[in-house]
Amino acid sequence: MKDVTYRPIGVIRTPHTEQKDTPIQPVFARGVAGRVELLPEYEEGLRDLEGFSYIYLLYAFDRAKEPRLLVVPYLEDVERGVFATRSPSRPNALGMSLVRLLGREGTILHIEDVDVLDGTPLLDIKPYIGRYDTREDARSGWQEDVDDITASERGRRGYGGGKS
Repeated sequence: MKDVTYRPIGVIRTPHTEQKDTPIQPVFARGVAGRVELLPEYEEGLRDLEGFSYIYLLYAFDRAKEPRLLVVPYLEDVERGVFATRSPSRPNALGMSLVRLLGREGTILHIEDVDVLDGTPLLDIKPYIGRYDTREDARSGWQEDVDDITASERGRRGYGGGKS
């Protein structure tokens, strides 16, 4: 199998400077503002994006620990397969966050609900489309056993609250 190489298209700017203090999902980063700084050569690709209220940011976990196939997720104390988690310690350290798009100024996207470390390399942007991205019959595996209080407490504590 051939190697796959990606080049960043920009950088994600946030107030999160320490992994241990960064919320573990956008839902635990409500109201946290940030911005995407796209490289100038990609500006034309932003056309029509303002019509979407949410966008997916796909990025490199450039400060992730060594990859592991078994991890202890931040919301639990039980070891799980990495592909059943959103742990950054993955074979291909790729991250994805659904953030609110507040507006655009040229190559700058103003975003909110951001759970990403400052300076993270951005690989791609995709619009959230409710008609395609919402599934009424979705199951959430082991996550369904995590109560809301535990999720909220550990999620807001950030990466410092877990072992992954």
